Amino acid sequence: MPLEASIIPADHPNFPPILHGETLWAIGDPGILSHHLLALFCSVKCPGEAIVRTYDLARALRDAGIPIIGGFHSPMEQECLDFLLRGKQPVVIFPARGIQGMRIPVAWREPLREGRLLVMSPFPANYRRPTATLAERRNRLIGSLAGAAFVAFAEVGGKTSRLCAELLAQGKAVYTHELDSTRALITLGAHPASEAELVRRIAATLSLSERG
Repeated sequence: MPLEASIIPADHPNFPPILHGETLWAIGDPGILSHHLLALFCSVKCPGEAIVRTYDLARALRDAGIPIIGGFHSPMEQECLDFLLRGKQPVVIFPARGIQGMRIPVAWREPLREGRLLVMSPFPANYRRPTATLAERRNRLIGSLAGAAFVAFAEVGGKTSRLCAELLAQGKAVYTHELDSTRALITLGAHPASEAELVRRIAATLSLSERG
Protein backbone atom coordinates (compact mmCIF):
# COMPACT_ATOMS: atom_id res chain seq x y z
CA MET A 1 0.00 0.00 0.00
CA PRO A 2 2.15 2.92 -1.19
CA LEU A 3 0.98 6.35 -0.01
CA GLU A 4 2.06 9.62 -1.51
CA ALA A 5 4.44 11.61 0.68
CA SER A 6 3.93 15.36 0.69
CA ILE A 7 6.38 18.12 1.55
CA ILE A 8 5.73 19.99 4.78
CA PRO A 9 6.16 23.63 3.73
CA ALA A 10 8.51 25.74 5.82
CA ASP A 11 5.64 28.11 6.61
CA HIS A 12 3.45 25.28 7.94
CA PRO A 13 2.45 26.13 11.54
CA ASN A 14 3.91 22.83 12.74
CA PHE A 15 7.18 22.92 10.78
CA PRO A 16 9.88 22.58 13.48
CA PRO A 17 11.88 25.84 13.56
CA ILE A 18 14.96 23.87 14.63
CA LEU A 19 14.88 22.12 11.23
CA HIS A 20 14.77 25.37 9.28
CA GLY A 21 16.51 24.79 5.95
CA GLU A 22 15.57 21.10 5.80
CA THR A 23 13.02 19.73 3.32
CA LEU A 24 10.64 17.44 5.18
CA TRP A 25 8.44 14.82 3.53
CA ALA A 26 5.50 13.44 5.45
CA ILE A 27 2.84 10.76 5.33
CA GLY A 28 0.15 11.51 7.89
CA ASP A 29 -0.79 14.56 9.93
CA PRO A 30 2.06 17.09 10.49
CA GLY A 31 -0.02 18.50 13.33
CA ILE A 32 1.44 15.71 15.48
CA LEU A 33 4.65 17.76 15.54
CA SER A 34 2.88 20.25 17.80
CA HIS A 35 3.13 17.71 20.63
CA HIS A 36 6.08 17.54 23.00
CA LEU A 37 7.67 14.27 21.98
CA LEU A 38 9.71 11.61 23.76
CA ALA A 39 12.53 10.15 21.66
CA LEU A 40 13.00 6.40 22.00
CA PHE A 41 16.42 4.85 21.34
CA CYS A 42 18.05 1.45 21.83
CA SER A 43 21.23 -0.15 20.52
CA VAL A 44 20.81 -3.11 18.16
CA LYS A 45 21.84 -5.57 20.88
CA CYS A 46 19.90 -5.28 24.12
CA PRO A 47 20.45 -7.41 27.26
CA GLY A 48 17.60 -9.52 28.56
CA GLU A 49 17.07 -7.54 31.76
CA ALA A 50 16.57 -4.35 29.72
CA ILE A 51 14.28 -6.07 27.21
CA VAL A 52 11.81 -7.15 29.88
CA ARG A 53 11.77 -3.74 31.54
CA THR A 54 11.38 -1.96 28.19
CA TYR A 55 8.32 -4.05 27.31
CA ASP A 56 6.75 -2.89 30.57
CA LEU A 57 7.74 0.73 29.97
CA ALA A 58 6.40 0.74 26.39
CA ARG A 59 3.02 -0.38 27.69
CA ALA A 60 3.11 2.23 30.45
CA LEU A 61 4.05 5.04 28.04
CA ARG A 62 1.25 3.92 25.71
CA ASP A 63 -1.30 3.82 28.52
CA ALA A 64 -0.17 7.26 29.75
CA GLY A 65 -0.61 8.72 26.25
CA ILE A 66 2.99 9.92 25.94
CA PRO A 67 3.70 11.03 22.32
CA ILE A 68 6.74 9.14 20.96
CA ILE A 69 9.20 9.74 18.13
CA GLY A 70 11.77 7.25 16.91
CA GLY A 71 13.45 5.55 13.99
CA PHE A 72 12.13 2.18 15.24
CA HIS A 73 14.90 0.31 13.46
CA SER A 74 16.63 -1.80 16.13
CA PRO A 75 14.80 -4.98 17.27
CA MET A 76 13.89 -3.47 20.66
CA GLU A 77 12.62 -0.27 19.05
CA GLN A 78 10.48 -2.32 16.66
CA GLU A 79 9.00 -4.28 19.56
CA CYS A 80 8.14 -1.00 21.29
CA LEU A 81 6.48 0.31 18.14
CA ASP A 82 4.20 -2.75 18.07
CA PHE A 83 2.98 -1.87 21.56
CA LEU A 84 2.66 1.86 20.83
CA LEU A 85 0.61 1.42 17.66
CA ARG A 86 -2.05 -0.39 19.71
CA GLY A 87 -2.60 2.73 21.81
CA LYS A 88 -4.14 6.12 21.12
CA GLN A 89 -1.14 8.41 21.65
CA PRO A 90 0.58 10.19 18.72
CA VAL A 91 3.60 8.43 17.20
CA VAL A 92 6.19 9.80 14.77
CA ILE A 93 8.19 7.25 12.74
CA PHE A 94 11.36 8.69 11.22
CA PRO A 95 12.94 6.22 8.74
CA ALA A 96 16.59 6.63 7.73
CA ARG A 97 15.59 6.72 4.04
CA GLY A 98 13.29 8.55 1.67
CA ILE A 99 9.59 7.78 2.15
CA GLN A 100 8.29 8.71 -1.29
CA GLY A 101 6.49 5.64 -2.66
CA MET A 102 7.14 3.76 0.58
CA ARG A 103 4.95 0.71 1.14
CA ILE A 104 3.04 1.15 4.37
CA PRO A 105 2.97 -1.90 6.70
CA VAL A 106 -0.48 -3.18 7.62
CA ALA A 107 0.00 -2.29 11.30
CA TRP A 108 0.56 1.38 10.39
CA ARG A 109 -2.58 1.85 8.28
CA GLU A 110 -5.23 2.21 10.98
CA PRO A 111 -3.14 4.67 13.06
CA LEU A 112 -2.61 6.71 9.88
CA ARG A 113 -6.35 6.72 9.17
CA GLU A 114 -7.01 7.78 12.75
CA GLY A 115 -4.59 10.71 12.40
CA ARG A 116 -2.29 9.62 15.23
CA LEU A 117 0.69 8.45 13.16
CA LEU A 118 3.13 10.59 11.20
CA VAL A 119 5.87 9.12 9.01
CA MET A 120 8.45 11.76 8.12
CA SER A 121 11.90 12.08 6.58
CA PRO A 122 14.27 14.76 5.28
CA PHE A 123 15.75 12.34 2.75
CA PRO A 124 14.82 12.58 -0.95
CA ALA A 125 13.40 9.73 -3.02
CA ASN A 126 16.78 8.43 -4.25
CA TYR A 127 17.73 7.46 -0.66
CA ARG A 128 15.88 4.14 -0.87
CA ARG A 129 17.73 2.12 1.76
CA PRO A 130 18.81 2.98 5.31
CA THR A 131 22.55 3.34 5.89
CA ALA A 132 24.60 3.89 9.03
CA THR A 133 25.33 7.46 7.95
CA LEU A 134 21.66 8.25 7.31
CA ALA A 135 20.69 6.63 10.61
CA GLU A 136 23.15 8.81 12.54
CA ARG A 137 21.81 11.96 10.92
CA ARG A 138 18.23 10.78 11.47
CA ASN A 139 18.85 10.09 15.15
CA ARG A 140 20.33 13.55 15.69
CA LEU A 141 17.25 15.08 14.07
CA ILE A 142 15.01 12.97 16.30
CA GLY A 143 16.96 14.17 19.33
CA SER A 144 16.56 17.79 18.25
CA LEU A 145 12.79 17.39 17.82
CA ALA A 146 12.21 15.64 21.15
CA GLY A 147 11.63 17.28 24.49
CA ALA A 148 13.35 14.36 26.25
CA ALA A 149 14.77 10.94 25.39
CA PHE A 150 14.46 7.44 26.79
CA VAL A 151 17.29 5.00 26.08
CA ALA A 152 16.57 1.34 26.80
CA PHE A 153 20.23 0.38 26.35
CA ALA A 154 23.31 1.91 24.75
CA GLU A 155 26.35 -0.20 23.97
CA VAL A 156 29.44 1.31 25.59
CA GLY A 157 31.33 3.37 23.03
CA GLY A 158 28.62 2.82 20.41
CA LYS A 159 26.67 5.31 18.32
CA THR A 160 23.69 5.39 20.66
CA SER A 161 25.98 6.10 23.60
CA ARG A 162 27.63 8.97 21.71
CA LEU A 163 24.23 10.36 20.78
CA CYS A 164 23.18 10.28 24.45
CA ALA A 165 26.31 12.19 25.40
CA GLU A 166 25.48 14.82 22.76
CA LEU A 167 21.91 15.19 23.99
CA LEU A 168 23.04 15.52 27.60
CA ALA A 169 25.63 18.14 26.58
CA GLN A 170 22.78 20.09 24.98
CA GLY A 171 20.94 20.07 28.29
CA LYS A 172 18.30 17.58 27.17
CA ALA A 173 16.89 15.14 29.73
CA VAL A 174 17.81 11.50 29.01
CA TYR A 175 16.14 8.68 30.96
CA THR A 176 16.94 4.99 31.29
CA HIS A 177 16.29 1.94 33.47
CA GLU A 178 18.10 1.49 36.76
CA LEU A 179 19.98 -1.70 35.85
CA ASP A 180 23.52 -3.04 35.86
CA SER A 181 23.49 -2.93 32.05
CA THR A 182 22.71 0.81 32.03
CA ARG A 183 25.45 1.87 34.47
CA ALA A 184 27.54 3.43 31.69
CA LEU A 185 24.54 5.50 30.59
CA ILE A 186 23.86 6.61 34.14
CA THR A 187 27.52 7.60 34.50
CA LEU A 188 27.11 9.79 31.40
CA GLY A 189 24.24 11.60 33.13
CA ALA A 190 21.08 9.68 32.20
CA HIS A 191 18.38 9.66 34.88
CA PRO A 192 17.51 6.13 36.10
CA ALA A 193 14.20 5.15 37.67
CA SER A 194 11.55 2.43 37.92
CA GLU A 195 8.86 2.21 35.23
CA ALA A 196 6.20 4.14 37.16
CA GLU A 197 8.68 6.83 38.16
CA LEU A 198 10.04 7.05 34.61
CA VAL A 199 6.57 7.69 33.20
CA ARG A 200 5.89 10.35 35.84
CA ARG A 201 9.21 12.13 35.30
CA ILE A 202 9.00 11.93 31.51
CA ALA A 203 5.48 13.37 31.52
CA ALA A 204 6.62 16.20 33.79
CA THR A 205 9.65 16.96 31.61
CA LEU A 206 7.61 17.03 28.40
CA SER A 207 5.01 19.31 29.95
CA LEU A 208 7.78 21.82 30.68
CA SER A 209 9.75 21.41 27.46
CA GLU A 210 9.75 23.92 24.62
CA ARG A 211 10.19 22.98 21.00
CA GLY A 212 13.16 24.71 19.38
